[in-house]
Amino acid sequence: MLIFIIFTSKLPLEQRYFIELSFKGTAYHGWQVQPNAPSVQQAIEEALSILLKEKVRLTGAGRTDTGVHASYFVAHFTSTSELLNLPGETMRKLNHMLSNDIAILSIFPVKENYHSRFNAVSRTYKYYISRRKNPFRQETSYHISADLDTAAMNRAAEELLNYSDFSSFCRTNTNVRTHICKIIHAGWHEEQEMLVFTIKADRFLRNMVRAIVGTMLETGYGKLPVDEFRKIIELKDRRRAGTSAPPQGLFLTEIEYPPEIFSQKTGNGEGPESLTRIQGS
Repeated sequence: MLIFIIFTSKLPLEQRYFIELSFKGTAYHGWQVQPNAPSVQQAIEEALSILLKEKVRLTGAGRTDTGVHASYFVAHFTSTSELLNLPGETMRKLNHMLSNDIAILSIFPVKENYHSRFNAVSRTYKYYISRRKNPFRQETSYHISADLDTAAMNRAAEELLNYSDFSSFCRTNTNVRTHICKIIHAGWHEEQEMLVFTIKADRFLRNMVRAIVGTMLETGYGKLPVDEFRKIIELKDRRRAGTSAPPQGLFLTEIEYPPEIFSQKTGNGEGPESLTRIQGS
């Protein structure tokens, strides 16, 4: 009698993970992978692939321009690695591998249909203007010593809430289906020696925040009345808006998600737990 024994092995199951991080964008050509240019995405993908011993591809919550920073950013990836059963340990090893201008805040499993970009409810950016020369903020703020009419700039910011088409503040020749955005909040405030612009919306166009800031600075200098700022929005023509503000003053500080996405998040050994968002500075 012949007895056949069939050995079967189960293939490891793929699991989707969210990864929360922050980065200083000075040395990078933005988040997204680009040919022949360093990016934050590439740096993390390479380190994760080495650590997990498999090819890892990250999908980010959005794109950032060259030199722009993020005190909070989210991406997702899938993996079959058992190392991720201990996400806190994976996070610590990954932080050790990465340079000091990228920090991993947490790694946690999510359902396979959760998406770091498409499930985001809102995003918040802040733009920092240093009112006095500060050698420690040269790479993270825009130094302007001239007097600015912040009251007029705030009146211009209020106008943004009355519109939804922001073609005038979108980089030209970009492949986007719509220029419609819902701005939830926009305004300037003093923060010690800093003048800070905060803007929150459901989505942003390429170069949108820097174009808005650059145009509002013209209002602050007294060169562009608030009525003219309003007309620029209505014209839907990027050529009529001002020059984009430099990238080093811009931070992505918050991304908000539905709370259920974070239901499987536990302590990773660092930072706050069970948050639907983290607000940076």
